[in-house]
Amino acid sequence: KTEDKKLGGLSICLCVSLQGGVDNEVSLTAYITIALLEIPLPVTHSVVRNALFCLETAADGKEIHVYTKALMAYAFALARKEEKRKALLGSLEKEAVKKDGSVHWQRPGKEPEVDLPYYRYRAPSAEVEMTAYVLLAHLTAQPAPSQEELAFAALIAKWISGQQNPNGGFSSTQ
Repeated sequence: KTEDKKLGGLSICLCVSLQGGVDNEVSLTAYITIALLEIPLPVTHSVVRNALFCLETAADGKEIHVYTKALMAYAFALARKEEKRKALLGSLEKEAVKKDGSVHWQRPGKEPEVDLPYYRYRAPSAEVEMTAYVLLAHLTAQPAPSQEELAFAALIAKWISGQQNPNGGFSSTQ
């Protein structure tokens, strides 16, 4: 499902079906804000400024899906909005799955992984993707990540590297 939107006189086509299975305007706004900031458009650009205002308003809301929080944390990291980035990362840390010396995130209501002999469990692509966004949010801290953040990021990277398939790829293309 796609939508046509206008951006500074340019028509763009937005993909509404995101990997995380979250189909809402906040996730889409965060996703597009990330893309615009990675171009890089400055945070003073009217489209980016308006998008960040929407994300800041949404961040103050009560119920935010874990996937959306991960996207928002990275968007705020790119925009150098440290207070919002840290608040979201703090909230995400409370929802983290900490197991076997690694850290990751999963969608609410997802069945826990099953330990079977001779079977190497790999998480669905949405879990890999959202965990990667949290890792990016940690490593994009300004002016630089603290030693504490780097240590936590290493636990996240450990989990992500464990999700690689035998060919070195991942289930997610994100």
